[in-house]
Amino acid sequence: MSRFRVFEMIEKSDGNDKLSSGYDFFMIFVIICSLIPLAFKGDALLFTILDKGSVFIFIIDYLLRWLTADYKFRKHSVLSFIRYPFSPMAIIDLISILPSLSFINGGFKVLRVLRMIRALRVFRVFKALRYSRTFEIIGNVLRSSKRSLLAVCTLAGGYILISALVVFNVEPDSFENFFDAVYWATVSLTTVGYGDIYPVSTMGRIITMVSSVFGIAIVALPAGIITAGYMNEINKRIPDDTSDESEAQKSEKI
Repeated sequence: MSRFRVFEMIEKSDGNDKLSSGYDFFMIFVIICSLIPLAFKGDALLFTILDKGSVFIFIIDYLLRWLTADYKFRKHSVLSFIRYPFSPMAIIDLISILPSLSFINGGFKVLRVLRMIRALRVFRVFKALRYSRTFEIIGNVLRSSKRSLLAVCTLAGGYILISALVVFNVEPDSFENFFDAVYWATVSLTTVGYGDIYPVSTMGRIITMVSSVFGIAIVALPAGIITAGYMNEINKRIPDDTSDESEAQKSEKI
């Protein structure tokens, strides 16, 4: 099998390539199996087999994608192979593999700190993103709306810092440090309101009410931006889908 055929197989299927579709379903099945041990605290033999077996398949998948990186980036040069490990999905793949490679720290006490990243095995669920067309659409929406989302995030961050500074100086006795004030401002902005830290003075309560009211508007902005971008992306794909259907109907008539 040529490298280009391997690239076609491991990339997300368009529905016409049976081998690629089978590979996608197989990888989704492996990802689901790899998540099963994370739902239990014990280390049963079955869970160990599922973990090691899925990691072995993930390593093969990672290496195949690395070996065909030049086709992915459409640049037949060494830079493509250097660039691939730093791509977002490659980082997720690597993070999902490393926590299970406990043998790399067996003889080195210094490397035992890597055991802490076992908790990062939950990142395996994000491997399924590459096989989902819905998440592909959401990714396009986030890329097209990144300026608007960045502006909203900047607004929210500035609002949190200003609210924290104001309430920290108005009511210093209720907050041990500035981080507590930032935590309070974040909770108020999102209108969660855990109630573990709260102002008790009249002025502090007024600031809390204002912060919560404005927080509703700020939190709602990203949802509106993403929804509008999602609908635009869907509308862009509708003509392509209808044209494909019409061509299929014409071919059937012929």
